[in-house]
Order: sequence, then structure tokens, then C-alpha cells
Amino acid sequence: MAAESTPSTPLTLPVLPLDDEVVLPGMVVPLDLNDNDVRAAVEAAQAAARSEPGKPRVLLVPRIDGAYAGTGVLGTVEQVGRLADGDPGALIRGRGRVKIGAGTTGPGAALWVEGTRIDESAPDPLPGHVTELVKEYKALATAWLRKRGAWQVVDRVQAIEDVSALADNSGYSPFLTTAQKVELLETADPVARLKAATRQLRDHLAEQDVAETIAKDVQEGVDKQQREFLLRRQLDAVRKELRDLNGEEQGEESDDYRARVEAADLTEKVREAALKEVDKLERSSDQSPEGSWIRTWLDTVLELPWSERTEDVYDIRGAKAILDAEHAGLDDVKERITEYLAVRKRRSDRGLGVVGGRRGGAVLALVGPPGVGKTSLGESVAHAMGRKFVRVALGGVRDEAEIRGHRRTYVGALPGRIVRAIKEAGAMNPVVLLDEIDKVGSDFRGDPAAALLEVLDPAQNHTFRDHYLEVELDLSDVVFLATANVLEAIPEALLDRMELVRLDGYTEDEKVVIARDHLLPRQLERAGLAKDEVTLDESALRKLAGEYTREAGVRTLERSIARLLRKIAAQHELADRELPFTVREEHLRDLIGRPHHVPESAQDPAERRTAVPGVATGLAVTGAGGDVLFVEASLADPETGAAGLTLTGQLGDVMKESAQIALSFLRSHGAELELPVADLKDRGVHIHFPAGAVPKDGPSAGVTMTTALASLLSGRLVRTDVAMTGEVSLTGRVLPIGGVKQKLLAAHRAGVTTVVIPKRNEADLDDVPAEVLDKLDVHAVTDVRQVLELALSPATNGAAPEVPVAA
Repeated sequence: MAAESTPSTPLTLPVLPLDDEVVLPGMVVPLDLNDNDVRAAVEAAQAAARSEPGKPRVLLVPRIDGAYAGTGVLGTVEQVGRLADGDPGALIRGRGRVKIGAGTTGPGAALWVEGTRIDESAPDPLPGHVTELVKEYKALATAWLRKRGAWQVVDRVQAIEDVSALADNSGYSPFLTTAQKVELLETADPVARLKAATRQLRDHLAEQDVAETIAKDVQEGVDKQQREFLLRRQLDAVRKELRDLNGEEQGEESDDYRARVEAADLTEKVREAALKEVDKLERSSDQSPEGSWIRTWLDTVLELPWSERTEDVYDIRGAKAILDAEHAGLDDVKERITEYLAVRKRRSDRGLGVVGGRRGGAVLALVGPPGVGKTSLGESVAHAMGRKFVRVALGGVRDEAEIRGHRRTYVGALPGRIVRAIKEAGAMNPVVLLDEIDKVGSDFRGDPAAALLEVLDPAQNHTFRDHYLEVELDLSDVVFLATANVLEAIPEALLDRMELVRLDGYTEDEKVVIARDHLLPRQLERAGLAKDEVTLDESALRKLAGEYTREAGVRTLERSIARLLRKIAAQHELADRELPFTVREEHLRDLIGRPHHVPESAQDPAERRTAVPGVATGLAVTGAGGDVLFVEASLADPETGAAGLTLTGQLGDVMKESAQIALSFLRSHGAELELPVADLKDRGVHIHFPAGAVPKDGPSAGVTMTTALASLLSGRLVRTDVAMTGEVSLTGRVLPIGGVKQKLLAAHRAGVTTVVIPKRNEADLDDVPAEVLDKLDVHAVTDVRQVLELALSPATNGAAPEVPVAA
């Protein structure tokens, strides 16, 4: 045998490629000579060995994805013969690492390369940390070998003392990947190689421990389920024997549900669906979660009043009397409910209760400012009709499943709010109040307003399907009352399915009646006062409604009455006031302070807003009802101010355009109107709408802005008792607007006596209460010149107009 070559000795060896395999020094591996590359390398090594002593030598090089590694292993052919399967093979032992150099020539068909042995010697003696590393590796290897039952290999590993040989021994580990073995092969430092081998072995043992823990847990779970299954079967058998022994005929839970379904008064399709679910319940095991879903679904279906209906009260006069007693005003909605009952009565008398599978339900949208009684009206409607009443609050609802329900596959699934309302009412024909339908939102979970399209469509809701029930539910006999504050916030498709009823607010006389008949008795009870202990004079109620509150509804009025009664109750307890006591108009200031809304006409002439030229009073509609709107105009100093139009007060685009139109009209018709329009050419015009924190938009302030500018230029004051509304065109035409009733109610509340409206809105005066029209002088105009004649006070004789200048 040839002497071992030193690390610096150059070698010329045939290459034996190993596809996706790695052999480390110290390993002995059998190779199949049927492989052409293996046979060529072994034959070339044998041919070279004939001319020199020793065993044939080859260079074992890993070939990964067709690429050769930069480091190989010097191997000697120990024996050539037959493998266990009878094929020709060679037994090769790895001797040491070789750094591969350039290729060269040699005998045979193999590839020959030049190489240099790599020094793999470890320090002697071994440092302390290396000794600890050797111990750790041997302990990990011993633990792994014992788990595999390879006891005969444990002693051989324990006997290895050389650090390099110990690290290379991990090449036999089957769990190492080819990349990990290549890393060990190319690491020349034996200590670093042993660290890498230890880390790989430690990671593998940790993964093995986790896998064993999971397998153990799974096995324990399976065993537990099997034991539970057997015990439950035994328990069922024991119960059956006890029932047979006692002569009882109690069936299983599924039999109980089947009996309940068959005994319930269900429609045919619902009964079929329920019996199918009972069949599934019988087939499902006790451990299956589907069983609890089915039982919950069956309970929900059986609790719904599929055939329960309340009989409508067809006493039309009695129903109207109930509505009148519980609500003052609101004539439109009262008439609509009376009409509905009258038609229902005639259909019932003629046997037309169901036509085309649909019953005679109704869908009404009550739109109006807060506090006018939209929500409480629903209870009165149900009372008048003799039906059950259910309120569904939709404010802030953003999930479509809140309306249609959740699919049963979800954990905690529930039917939608409509189905729950029917279940709560206990009848299929309740009055359902969909409160705050304009506050419904939408997000990634869907649009609830879109889900309401089917619910509120009389042509579709007789076959409404909830996602949870998945059976048809007839909603055609339900009276739906939807309430909203802002009409524009309701989607157009949804609004088209509802009959719109506007509640524009109460007159002062109606507020007095409501306060006397409803609010005062309720607040007396809440304040702990008897009816005869405190009374409010009508003059006091009227002043509360007119000067202490200014609103379309009555909520603030009720709070004012409550505050008044609390003050009296506290004074009585402090012995400062005797009861009974009658509150009169002159007592209000001492009890609850000064009025907050004094009419413009009641103020001192010098303190009125229209006491200077350039200020006009307009009318507007907000989310809280109608309101008065002041417009102020001024001209900039010609020496300091820049020309142009300035608008302030959080105005929308439409209102800004109206201001431009008003200014253009006055510039083009100034001579005709005898206005000094030359001032408009070189001086800046500033138009401001007070209450700048409130956004404003719409075209109906056009005539108000024109009047304010004309007052500014002419120096003539705008009459305090005049308010106006209307859109103005470039030619001076006054065009129609909306919300006439709400605007006239606001003018009446503000103490205005003269109102200017467009001629084409004259028909809207039919909706205004007669007591309001009697106190207002309404002028219907077609041209802005008529507005100026009515609104501007006469010019002073011979006096030059004083034009306000902006600061």
C-alpha cells in the first residue's frame, strides 16, 4: 500500500461523481458499477494503480444539479465484487478532503483532475470548550441512536476521539439534507465542522420531540373519542333498558323534534324543510357540531308564528279617534292610516284578503326633523289597528347580515332583525317600525340598505328568504313604517319602494296643545307632582314654545317643561314656594331665566340685524326643520380692497353660483333699478352667511342675496318683518324651490309676518296649516323686481345712501 500523502502533496486522481450524494472521510460506501461514471473512474484508478503500489484511488466529488462541488474526498477502492442484489459493485472508503484544482489527462475514460490534500488536524491538546463540544455531540448522537434502537453503534461512536473523525461520522445520519452534508464537506476546520454537526443533530432531535408530542396528543384524542363513543352507546343501552323495564315510551331527542314539527301549524314548504332537518339530526352523531346547529334552527322555526295573525280593528272612526287623541297634528299620516284601514275593511268584506299570493300590507316612509313624533307614531298606528308593535333600530347598522341573517355555517349564526321582529311580535302581521333608516351605513360587510330592497317591496316581500332560515317568509301583511330625518340620505331605489309621508313640524298652536295634553302630564308624573299641584297657563306654554324654544319638534319644549317643574319641586322642598301653583308668563324668567329666541320684530329697532343696509332675511330647510337665514353684504374700500366677489359661511357650490348670478343680474340691470352699479366694478363685494360653522347649500337663497346687494347699493333697509325664498335667474325670474311648508313654519316661529315665495310654489300653500297662513302675508312673485319692491323700505328724500364698507 502506498504511503499516505501529506496535505501539501499534489494529487492527480480520476473523478468519481456522486449525483445528489455526499461521502465524508471515514465513511465506507458500496457503489454500483453499472453506472458508467462509477465504472470509468474505478477502472481508471485500477489502471493507474498497476504502475504504483497501493490500492486504487479515486476522487469522490458531489455533483448537485449538474454542478461539481469545489471540495472532494480522496477514496480508496477496498474491494470489487458483487453487491447484495448480485450486481457488480465496488466498496470505497473515504480517506480525506481534497481541494479540487484544474483538470488533466489520464488513462481510461474518466475525468482526471489535480488536487491538494486539506489539513484537517485538530489542536492538541484539545481546549476545554472543544472537549465540552465533543461530549455534547456524543450525548446527542447516543440519544438519537437509542431512539432508533441502534445500540451496537453507540459504543463505536463513544470510542471515537478524533474531532475531525467525530464530525465526519454524522455523514451516516439519514436526516441530513444534501446541502447540509455539502456544508460539512466544505468546512475544513474540524472544530467548526463539529459545531455544525452538533447544531444539525440538536435541531433534528427538537423537531423529533415536537412530532412525537403531536402524535401522542392525537392518539390520546382518538382514544378519548373512542372511549366517549363506547360510554355513550352503553349509556343509551342502559336508558333503553330502563324505559323498557318501566314501560315508558319516551323517544329520542330527534323523535321529540319530529313530533313537535308534525304538531306545529306550519306551512307545507316549511314543514318539508323542517322534517328534512330532523332526518339529518337523526343521522348525525352526538359529537357532531352539526347536531347543535340543526337543533337551534329547529327551535327558531318552531318559535316563529307561521299561521298566527291578529284581527284588524275595522272601526275606522275609533281608529281615527285614537290617532287624534295620542298625536296632535300630523294630519297626512293619520289620513293615510285611515285610508289603509278603510281599504282593508272593503277587501275583507269582499273576500279579497289575499290576491296573487300577496296580502294588503303597507310601506310608509315618515320623513321629518327630529322631535316631531315619528317613532311614537308607530305605536299609535299599531294601537289604532289592533296589531302588535315591534321597533327595529337601524341607526349605525353596517352589516347586511343584520337584515338577512347569517348563514348557518357560521358560529353563533342568528336570523336577521326582520325575522327576529316577527318572532318577538308573535304574529305575522305586526306593525314594524324601521327607525332611523337614513342612518344605515355600508362597509366591507355589505350594504344593509340593499338588503332592505326586498323587505320593503310589496311585490317581493311575500317570498322573503332569510339566509339563516332559507325558507320563504311572507311579509306582505306587515305594515312597515320607516322613519328618517334626511330624505337625501335614503338610497333612491329604496325610497322608490316606500310611500313618502312628510312630517314638516308643528305650529305654535299645535305645540301648545301637545304640551298641555301630553308633555305636561308626563313630566308632572316624573317630577313627583300631582296634576292639581302645578298648572301652566296657556300664555306660559305659548311663550315657552315661541321664545324659549325654536324647533320643528317638541323635544326641547318638553325639556323646558321638565326644567320648570324641577325648579318648582325644589323650591317647594326648600319651603320657598307653596303648592298648588299656577305658572304664568311673567313667572318664566324668574324660574328658568331669560328667553333664548326673541323674534326679530320684538327687538329694539336699532339692534335688529336688518337695521343697516345690506342685510336680508331668507328661509332655509335644515335637518332639524325650517329656519331663518340672514344674508349680509358689504363693499370694500376702493383704495384698499381688491375687486371681485368674496363668499364666506361654509357655502356649497350651488349657493356660490347663486351669489354669482345675483351679482351679475344687478350689474346688468343696475340702471333700470336705479342702483349705483359703478361701485360694483372697482370695489370688492363680500357676502356672508352667519352661523359660519354650519354648512349651507342650495339655490333658494338667490332672491335673498339679490335683495341684500340691492339694499347695500341703494342704502334702503330691508323690512324687518319680511322673509323670502326663491331661486333667481340671470334675467331676474324667480324660480320654484322646495320645503315651502317647513320654511313658512320657520317664518311663523321667528315672528315674521310677510313672506315672499315663487309664484310656481303657490300650490304648496295648501299643505300649510290654516292658522299659520292666517298670521302670514304671503306674496307669490315671478320677478326679482317685485321682491325688491316688497322687501326694501322707501328711500329717504334727498339723502344720499350710506353704503357700508368692509373693514
